[in-house]
Amino acid sequence: MLILHVKPRKEDVWDPEREIFVRAPGGLLMLEHSLISISKWESKYHKPFLAKNDKDTKTADEMRYYVECMTVNNVDPDIYNSLTVEEIQQVGDYISDPMTATTITEHRRNGAPPRRNTEVITSELIYYHMIEYGIPFECEKWHLNRLLMLIRVCNVKAASGNSKMSTRDIMAQNKALNAARRAKYHSKG
Repeated sequence: MLILHVKPRKEDVWDPEREIFVRAPGGLLMLEHSLISISKWESKYHKPFLAKNDKDTKTADEMRYYVECMTVNNVDPDIYNSLTVEEIQQVGDYISDPMTATTITEHRRNGAPPRRNTEVITSELIYYHMIEYGIPFECEKWHLNRLLMLIRVCNVKAASGNSKMSTRDIMAQNKALNAARRAKYHSKG
């Protein structure tokens, strides 16, 4: 969680949404860069938040709204007009922080660079992966980079065959193998 102590502005500032000058109060902003925040933002702008190319950079208004989506405490809506360039930079640094010690090394095959995933990542796709890997929905409140790393780890483990089988699956597999051996050797046990 990022906690910003926003100082009130002495002068009134322009609010582009209401098109009026407003008093910019100070206060405490408690921010979470999470799947919930991304979902709120995407539902307003109808485009992926996690865009990979430069043409999809966010406007100042879009980023301001994302800070609103990240806010987990009740604040005066005019507080967002008080944010300084330094505070916006702090938010950007917080969004970029990996929030994990885990790293995944991309392996090269035949000296070729690793393939890039060109799939557009939206909040619904992240929810899909959470369901696919059995990640509990409480994780939607985690820092987004940490959740994405968990999904990548699940993906790597599933692809490498290192994912553990449940006891039921192991027993079913052994039963099938035993049945195949009995049939092959014409035995009863």
